[in-house]
Amino acid sequence: MDAILPLLTDPAAWAALITLIAMEVVLGIDNLIFISILSNKLPVEQRQKARRLGITLALVMRLALLSTLAWLVHLTDPVFSLGATIGALDLTFSWRDLILIAGGLFLLWKATKEIHGAVDPKASNDVLDKRAVVASNFGAVIFQIILIDMVFSVDSILTAVGMTDHLPIMVTAVVITVIVMLLAADPLANFIHNNPTVVMLALGFLLMIGMVLVADGFGVHIPKGYIYAAMAFSVGVEALNIIARNAKTKKEASADH
Repeated sequence: MDAILPLLTDPAAWAALITLIAMEVVLGIDNLIFISILSNKLPVEQRQKARRLGITLALVMRLALLSTLAWLVHLTDPVFSLGATIGALDLTFSWRDLILIAGGLFLLWKATKEIHGAVDPKASNDVLDKRAVVASNFGAVIFQIILIDMVFSVDSILTAVGMTDHLPIMVTAVVITVIVMLLAADPLANFIHNNPTVVMLALGFLLMIGMVLVADGFGVHIPKGYIYAAMAFSVGVEALNIIARNAKTKKEASADH
């Protein structure tokens, strides 16, 4: 408590908290998109439970990592090297690099599999096929959510450690971020479910995020601002498409009457 009271009256601490919350929310969007897509493959009565469980596990993992800061900082220490640097590629790897590469490859595999199912003309159990019977296994979905929670949690907490030295600020930012994710989970998942083209856009985002994670693991650091600017532009274009389709549907409906 004695360590927390000085932070309450420190403007720099409040500025760090606000900045960290904003950064954590942005990083949490990637996690939330993945959870939303996976949970929408479950029967309707299990979707909300899966989303809440997935986000709760994300909070538990983040808080667990924060409780082991002394160990966490060593995740960036080199583990092995494959030789000299080749161009922009750094062939010296830490545990953080290996986790990011594994997570990125998992996202690439999962998003590619879902896109393949979406463009397959046969009726299947993919996220875009409204004719298909939803029969995903709850345990399998939660397992995949846990895997990706682990990757995003490591990235999130290492970002927090790089922005502030105060553990109370990190914990507060993580808790507030997860609350925001909980509030946004159902509306986002329902919106994705009701707009099939948005699912394809979200899968495209996951492909891009997977590539960025793999590149980061190999030492090629792509500024996150570029990534999120591209995502925001794509969302803007898709929003215009949705507005145009809705306007056309209303016009056709009024013409029929």
